[in-house]
Amino acid sequence: MVYIYNVHNDLKDKISNLNNLLQEKYKGIFSQDRGFLRNFIREYIGPIKSMEKLDNKHLALYEAKGGIVGVDGSTNRVGGTYPHFVEVFQGLAKSTLIKDEPIYKADIYSPLFSNLPKNILEEDEKMEKERETKNRLLSDIEVKVALEAVKKHKPYGILMDGSLIRYYIYSYDLWMELRNECEEKGIILLGVIKDIKTTIIGDKLGEIYPEFKINAYDRELLFGILDYGEVIIIDDKVNSKKESGYSSVFMRSSLSPAVIGMDIIDSQKPYLEEMSRLIFTLTPENSRGVPLWLDLVDKEVQISDAIMKNLLERYLDRDIYERFFISERARRTL
Repeated sequence: MVYIYNVHNDLKDKISNLNNLLQEKYKGIFSQDRGFLRNFIREYIGPIKSMEKLDNKHLALYEAKGGIVGVDGSTNRVGGTYPHFVEVFQGLAKSTLIKDEPIYKADIYSPLFSNLPKNILEEDEKMEKERETKNRLLSDIEVKVALEAVKKHKPYGILMDGSLIRYYIYSYDLWMELRNECEEKGIILLGVIKDIKTTIIGDKLGEIYPEFKINAYDRELLFGILDYGEVIIIDDKVNSKKESGYSSVFMRSSLSPAVIGMDIIDSQKPYLEEMSRLIFTLTPENSRGVPLWLDLVDKEVQISDAIMKNLLERYLDRDIYERFFISERARRTL
């Protein structure tokens, strides 16, 4: 019992130390009042505007034009360390108008599929290769279901889960096919970003006020800065995604003090504010800020541990399953 108590105190001290380090790192920004950062954003990042929710007639018009398709992907992994694992990828596109015709696609990956090198890769190289493969396969799956939804459902708009630049990086050819299809058919293509990883505001702060130079994500700096229903229309001059063909906003779409982001392909920029209002309208106020339809798609596409275990036990020979994909830790519970 003494040992547990000592560990507990040690963890408490380390967490308190983390708090102090973060306070020190961000003290320049934390010491400024909210108005300072809002004025800075207006001057250097883009206008802050208040959104109103779309009325039912407007939403009915979208439904009459084909409805909205939500697209998301999921991945899960069973096994141990490299190369003894198998990873499953699943993508789902689901229409608000044709709810009983979801479009699924799936893929799997294991390093065991191919001949292993004589000298197993160094740890950093292995992890990078795995990350690259995972990002590519998941992006491919999501773009493929979106493409099928374009052809099958002909929606008014498509909401992709995450930043659109991910598809540009990892699934360029498929992405350009989807982009061209949407532009030709007049289908609005959006990316809804739950976890913002850009550094637009911090970079500009450091440029204008060197004493505030910090390495911080926009999600951190914008926490509690926007009012409910406000949106920042990011100026193309400071948008790091502009060169890849996107226009973007930050918005507070729920009562949560956190913000989300939204991308739109640059050829459809005239719809940016209207689509911001759509995202705002589709998002419950007491939520984490994500449109309800995307949340539903996210739940339906998830591949649980139980599903993974059932799939492998059912479709792999027991000898193959135990030989290659049961880790030593898992064996303790067998």
